[in-house]
Amino acid sequence: MNTPTRNEAQRRADEIHVFRAELTRLDGEGVLHLAPEQQAAVTAHHDALLASFAADFDIDRDLKARQLSLGMRVASFLGALALAASVFFLFYQFWGNFAETAQVAILIGAALSTLGLTVWLQGRDSSGYFTKLAALVAFACFVLNLTMLGQIFNITPTDKALIPWAALAFLLAYACDLRLLLAAGICCVTAWVAARVGEWGGLYWLHAGERPENFFPVAALLFAVPALIPHRRFAGFAALYRIFGLLCLLLPMLILGHWSYGSYLDLDVKVIEGMYQTAGFVTAAIAIWFGARKQWNETVNTGISFFVIFLYTKFFDWWWQIMPKWMFFLVVGLSAILILVVLKRLRGKGAEA
Repeated sequence: MNTPTRNEAQRRADEIHVFRAELTRLDGEGVLHLAPEQQAAVTAHHDALLASFAADFDIDRDLKARQLSLGMRVASFLGALALAASVFFLFYQFWGNFAETAQVAILIGAALSTLGLTVWLQGRDSSGYFTKLAALVAFACFVLNLTMLGQIFNITPTDKALIPWAALAFLLAYACDLRLLLAAGICCVTAWVAARVGEWGGLYWLHAGERPENFFPVAALLFAVPALIPHRRFAGFAALYRIFGLLCLLLPMLILGHWSYGSYLDLDVKVIEGMYQTAGFVTAAIAIWFGARKQWNETVNTGISFFVIFLYTKFFDWWWQIMPKWMFFLVVGLSAILILVVLKRLRGKGAEA
């Protein structure tokens, strides 16, 4: 039997609670009665599993523990933001009082000490909350480190700084099972790839966002990662890659569908906008269909969100100027009802299948 991960242990614990509640309900309705020895054996087995999971992974054993865990996650996130901001303002308030050598030593020491604290907590913090807090602060210190070292030595800003930022973010994300840092790493990679593509097209790297098509290559890269690398031990990581991949694909299509001047294509403005509007509808529909087939809820939800946005922007283009406002919003409301009906029918067909 494979050793479960913390997420798998938590999911098994939740299933045990659901099973116990349903078994009690079935017993009360007279549908199923277990013999006393069977009931005792099942209860003892589940109690042993829950105790083992709690000892190994510090899981939430009941609803009260789950509610407290949510509060701990919020406190951990806010604490990390507050500590990172504290470090930032501390540096800037007293920065001019230090010599250049001291400044470099402080920057390197802050980055290394917070990283060392994260590694030290990793093996001692079974809940993971303090480790994740330290990891976020370590990443903030590292970003501040490179930024301020560049200012001290008057180094020209470059997109190459995004590479070590992304590397540390990914390292800490996978080591600490931290989706927030995974998102930070993905953003760094997205910005770096877009900047590289933009420079190949003759743009200065800071202006890469002026050409939304620069983000299409990174969309393909983000979709490929969860397909090529299994993420069984990291709950939500594969979904995060797919969400960012769709954002890098659909958001540029949405922008170019209404602002074609950012395109590399040397075509008529209306042709480019119409092409990207059509591509946006088709891509969103494919995301909905494929996500439903693979049971990727995040892909379905992202596809639906962009399909609705594309639809409503077209409504605005077609009818805002020629319709009375009450009629325009009536049409929007009726279209929302139609979308609900279609999605309900699709959901019913999925349940039948």
